[in-house]
Amino acid sequence: MIARLKSKMLTAKQVADYFLTLVDSEAGDALSNLKLQKLVYYAQGFSLALTGEPLFAESIEAWQHGPVVPALYRSLKQHGSEPVRPPEDGINRDDYPEAVRDLLDEVYSVYGQFSASKLRNMTHDEAPWKEAMAVGASIPINKVTMKEYFSTLVNG
Repeated sequence: MIARLKSKMLTAKQVADYFLTLVDSEAGDALSNLKLQKLVYYAQGFSLALTGEPLFAESIEAWQHGPVVPALYRSLKQHGSEPVRPPEDGINRDDYPEAVRDLLDEVYSVYGQFSASKLRNMTHDEAPWKEAMAVGASIPINKVTMKEYFSTLVNG
């Protein structure tokens, strides 16, 4: 099990920025807004499963193309489906405790290999998104449902 992830909660943008710093553009890797949304969703889900605590406070909503953090979407929508560039000044690694970096590195290692459309399709098969979409689009995804679902992935 992983130690408590943080003393100070991150924002969804900080989580996305961390993922952007992991991109190997020389190898042809890139992250679109859509793919970042899914990686941020997976990071939140595994944080809930492993620690019982969210990485960030913003809600994740069930949208047509999968889970989305609306504020993060709005901050990145000018990129359309094009790659999002890493923050010009990088990130302050001190904002990310080691346990958080380990979690984000693992999420990127496992899920970063998939295309945005593959991640979209994966989330459409998962209980948290399906449950929220059964109520209607733009409904917040329940964190308890996320914790329960991701706990099944962690525990077998």
